Amino acid sequence: MELVPVVDLLGGQVVHARKGQRSHYLPLQSSLCEGSQPEAIVGALLALHPFRTLYIADLDAIQRRGSHADTIASIRRRFPALELWVDAGIGDEQTLEQWIDARLGVPVIGSETMAEASLIVLAQERCRPRSPILSLDFMGDSFQGPADLLSRPANYWPRQILAMNLARVGSNLGPDLALISRLMAAAPERKVYAAGGVRSVADLEDLQRIGAAGALIASALHDGRLGPEQLAKVTKAS
Repeated sequence: MELVPVVDLLGGQVVHARKGQRSHYLPLQSSLCEGSQPEAIVGALLALHPFRTLYIADLDAIQRRGSHADTIASIRRRFPALELWVDAGIGDEQTLEQWIDARLGVPVIGSETMAEASLIVLAQERCRPRSPILSLDFMGDSFQGPADLLSRPANYWPRQILAMNLARVGSNLGPDLALISRLMAAAPERKVYAAGGVRSVADLEDLQRIGAAGALIASALHDGRLGPEQLAKVTKAS
């Protein structure tokens, strides 16, 4: 099972995401390093564990209030071996083409920003050979995005899917196992990653048990609940 740390960027800083309430996000306070500067946070995460992949949410881009493209480019230069999965608010063909031209990493296309489900099909055609990642975004039980994305997975879903329950992000509620299981059952050949709520090794073991491909993790890394020994244990077991 792949473990993917998360960096949420807002106003030039890494912030602590909580329950999708973006107007209330505060600068991250991490036990791993001082401050909330993006490159320092990424360096501290890699010192904690040899992660191969990093998920970045550019919250300003998602909200159409700016962009952290320069910051993401700097992270890519400093950590060239790290694969970047980036949600930069791609919602239409124009923003997709801008992302492809920028060459900043693997695009994560969030359902909450998509006007039409057909965008993910276009992205799969344009982003070859590396397919984009589809984030199926929920707020609790409410799906955020075009309905066709859920009703016709064979038509739209790429190889990798994020089961993103925004209400569970930073909530200490645990991952949404029911949602993840439902998405896995809808398309058994896809890889489904848990996004939101991971608190502990027990949560990661639950995700392994149901067959999740991996998990996005943030709060539990920064407050020490998942340290080097716990992370090594889970990755070794998988």
